[in-house]
Amino acid sequence: MEPCSNFIRFKNSFSFVVESLSTQLLILTLVVSFESHKPASAKPSNMSQVNHLTTTLLDFPVEILLDILGHLDVRDLVRARRVCNHVRQAIESSSELLYSIDLEYFNAIPVPSTPGSDRSIPALRKSLLQSESAWQKAEYFERDSIVLPHPPNMHQWSCGVLGFPAENSQQMMFFQPQLADGHSNAMTLRQWNCEFDSTVAHHQFSVAEDLMVLIVRARSMESHAYDVIFTSLSEDEDHPAAAFASVKALDNEADLELLNPSTLRSSIFGDYYGVMFRNVNKANGGVADFLQIWNWKSKDAFQCLEVFDPARKTMNFSFLTNEKILVVNTSELLLYSLVHSSNSLQLTAKFSLPALHSPFEYTCIGFSPVPSDARAHNRMVALSMDVSGGHLAKNPCFTSYIERNTLLELESTYVGRYGKASEDSPNLPWSSWGPNHTRTFEESSFDPCKHSIFGFRCASLIGGRNMQRPLCIRDFNPHRVVDFKAGNGTRWNQRLVEGSEILPSSGLFLEPLGSGLPYLETTTEEKFLSTDLTMEANRVTLLSFEIKSTIRMPRAGEQSFVEYKILQGFEVLDFE
Repeated sequence: MEPCSNFIRFKNSFSFVVESLSTQLLILTLVVSFESHKPASAKPSNMSQVNHLTTTLLDFPVEILLDILGHLDVRDLVRARRVCNHVRQAIESSSELLYSIDLEYFNAIPVPSTPGSDRSIPALRKSLLQSESAWQKAEYFERDSIVLPHPPNMHQWSCGVLGFPAENSQQMMFFQPQLADGHSNAMTLRQWNCEFDSTVAHHQFSVAEDLMVLIVRARSMESHAYDVIFTSLSEDEDHPAAAFASVKALDNEADLELLNPSTLRSSIFGDYYGVMFRNVNKANGGVADFLQIWNWKSKDAFQCLEVFDPARKTMNFSFLTNEKILVVNTSELLLYSLVHSSNSLQLTAKFSLPALHSPFEYTCIGFSPVPSDARAHNRMVALSMDVSGGHLAKNPCFTSYIERNTLLELESTYVGRYGKASEDSPNLPWSSWGPNHTRTFEESSFDPCKHSIFGFRCASLIGGRNMQRPLCIRDFNPHRVVDFKAGNGTRWNQRLVEGSEILPSSGLFLEPLGSGLPYLETTTEEKFLSTDLTMEANRVTLLSFEIKSTIRMPRAGEQSFVEYKILQGFEVLDFE
């Protein structure tokens, strides 16, 4: 029997040894012991007849080499490509290994497939590479626009679905643009409604969880302020996975006569739902901000309630993971951990925001939403900060990007420097984390058409509002930046942006803003007129508008006039 056959027969008994591992070198040695096969006429073998063979990886057939390499961590697999041409060619011959590198190393997010499409690894990777190339070149299929039958008000996005309440606040309307078929640009508009028995004070929904959460005022004579109701987004009934159809919010906490639902902020992240009640008049006097979180699928009715001093001017919160929550006020970011044993939040780190010159101050701070389907991926988080004060003609808005994993790693930096965090412990100064780990952009004011995030990629319309603007795509993926700087692949229309940039209003700050994150930028030649946008794996959906003028001819003897009507609709760009 040939040695190759022996390797195949005994490959499950090998011992895999990594002798040296660095960014430039990966030397792998495989020690395989097996007994030489003799002809049938030969004497029975004994231990002295066992041959011990040590061979290098390069001596193996490609099939066995790939089987061995498949046991490597993805980062080691990337390094292994630098060992020699033989190993590199072996890896690049395997769609399975390359696809795992795409997903786990480059943090690429799989392109959604259509029903009945090829789900094989080579087909999935081909689709992924086509989409990545389209993003880099800013090439897209522009689908036929489709008009919205109702103008949106207080709308929200989730996975390309637009939702907003009807005028009577007892109905939610949802709209989703879809391809009419796979062979044309024609779009259809999927539309459905959800009706309620009570007036809704606040709502939030997640397509990934098929969940809609409604907050309604509790009935009179109850001890709690609101009922939080978990319903199915698609079936207009109680959510089948919800442990309870509804839970109580602010039970025995608030003065029920002085509630203001307009100050609510909420977020859905997988099994968790959180809502922040700002400037609540407490039942025992005084004012406070409350953050209440539920595991809406838990039979144990897990919930926690955190109270904040309104003097801190708490603005917003965001889930980073199932266990980590970020809260922001006008001077700092606060990182909390969910503690299930005590149903509470534990403060774990505090980070200062960039300090402003007097008399300027932060008036509104918000996060880009972190979708629950991003739990397994590192991604960008955007913090948008409106500044006012002094003699500013317009209040500028500064948006700082940071990697989610960097924020989580900075928790260890904080603990190593200050120990356990508490209300009285110091903040990690902005100078110790902001300039080197963030990238800041400035706009004249908050604009919904900017800073839509999916993974490491961000989309914005560049320029002032109410005008036609090009679409700018920024890719913060650090591995793609390294590849670009190394000259790997085709550069297409991308340009590398790194180093510090002077922002028009940077003089408002006492310390430098973030410029530590390099990124790749592509801008479309086409311009768009839009009031909002959202981004998915391979699609940008714009909420476009058109001003239509009509000359009205009144009765005889009266002067004609021009009537203007704003038509809103969807404009879909598919990068595939």
